[in-house]
Amino acid sequence: MYTIIGGIQSRAMRVLWLLEELGVDYTHLPAAPRSDEVKAHYPAGKIPVLLEGDTALSDSTAILTYLADKHGKFTFPAGTLQRAQQDGHTQFLLDEFDALLWTASRHSFVLPEAMRIGAIKDSLKWEYQHSLERLEQRLGDGSYLMGDTMTVPDIIAAHCAGWAASARFPQPNAKLQGYFDKLRSRPAFQRAANA
Repeated sequence: MYTIIGGIQSRAMRVLWLLEELGVDYTHLPAAPRSDEVKAHYPAGKIPVLLEGDTALSDSTAILTYLADKHGKFTFPAGTLQRAQQDGHTQFLLDEFDALLWTASRHSFVLPEAMRIGAIKDSLKWEYQHSLERLEQRLGDGSYLMGDTMTVPDIIAAHCAGWAASARFPQPNAKLQGYFDKLRSRPAFQRAANA
């Protein structure tokens, strides 16, 4: 059985969602970053943390990739061209969505107040708007980034879309909003959101 540490208002939501999609048993500990509960397993105090036996895994994307590979779902096999394309989508989302949102968060509430630069958010929002356009090109006419197959990058994309909405970043056009809505309406997402 797995244990996932971290609240649903964090990247732990990505892992919870995939665990629900996989239909595997897990325990959820909604601990806050840098809490003693988290530091007991990961000294840096960052969430999420996935425990499997005596091993603690960190970083949501590494955890998602591990779980998808282990269970053979929501991914293409390593060493295939489809996996390289899938990983390209994942890296694009981490660079062009997650990194921008995380930088905005750092300058909103993570960094010490004296180190925050509020004006940086304008450039991040501008860049995010252009990233939405590139995501639409990547989606093309497919239901998911990998055509008819939902994979790890779709989870990251939908999570970032929710994060962007709460951070008041530019909203997507109707096509992308439909893609995000379809993903977030999945029963597994709804169960994870109520974990």
